[in-house]
Amino acid sequence: MSKQQILLLDPATDLKFKGPFTDVVTSTLRLRNPADRTVCFKVKTTAPRRYCVRPNSGVIDAGDTITISVMLQPFEYDPSEKNKHKFMVQAIYAPQAIYAPEHSTDLEAMWKEARPEDLMDSKLRCVFEMPCENDKGHELGVASVLNSSRVDVGPAARGGGGATVARGGATVAEDTEMRKLLEDCKRLQAEMSRLNTENTHLRDDGAVMMRKPAWSSASSLIGRDAAVSSLPSLLVVVAAVFLGFFVGKFVL
Repeated sequence: MSKQQILLLDPATDLKFKGPFTDVVTSTLRLRNPADRTVCFKVKTTAPRRYCVRPNSGVIDAGDTITISVMLQPFEYDPSEKNKHKFMVQAIYAPQAIYAPEHSTDLEAMWKEARPEDLMDSKLRCVFEMPCENDKGHELGVASVLNSSRVDVGPAARGGGGATVARGGATVAEDTEMRKLLEDCKRLQAEMSRLNTENTHLRDDGAVMMRKPAWSSASSLIGRDAAVSSLPSLLVVVAAVFLGFFVGKFVL
């Protein structure tokens, strides 16, 4: 059975990673040694291929703090993996020989030879957070703000009197602008209807005017035909008058 952890972890239980996870996402873990002795540490994970930990082991002197970067590699997010991955921070009091810098290479051998009862460990779970989950809470907050700023308009306002504004002056301005837009739309529809009526009348007048020249042309043609047809008769009459005049002159 391991001892109680001497190192103070920040965060203590959850290691959070915020998406999207199309690029490397880094979470920070801080280890503080409150003891009066040097402590050796090692960081392990249940998914070593998914994470890069720097540094993943080392020595923390008494009273010191070390910052560890835990880098999650890009992957396709799956909600079922939210709390599957876990980390464990192991610690052990450093033996006297480790204090000297020239013996720093003995750390790996020390971990292999360490007795289980001398080990101290803490476990953290990985929590994946997608931006949409945070945005949903933000949208709910915005909706509650909008609901709290609605305006109550009483019967007096509908009859032309003053409005009873419950909360928020911004909504009144928006309603006024909307009414103006509706009035403009109605006015444009009436103008379009008027223009369509005038266009229909103009088409009818044009058709009448196009028919009039046709009738006038027909009348003029009839008149010319009548004049042409009456011309031979007139010539016969004139010829008869001249003929009678000459005959009467010579005979008499």
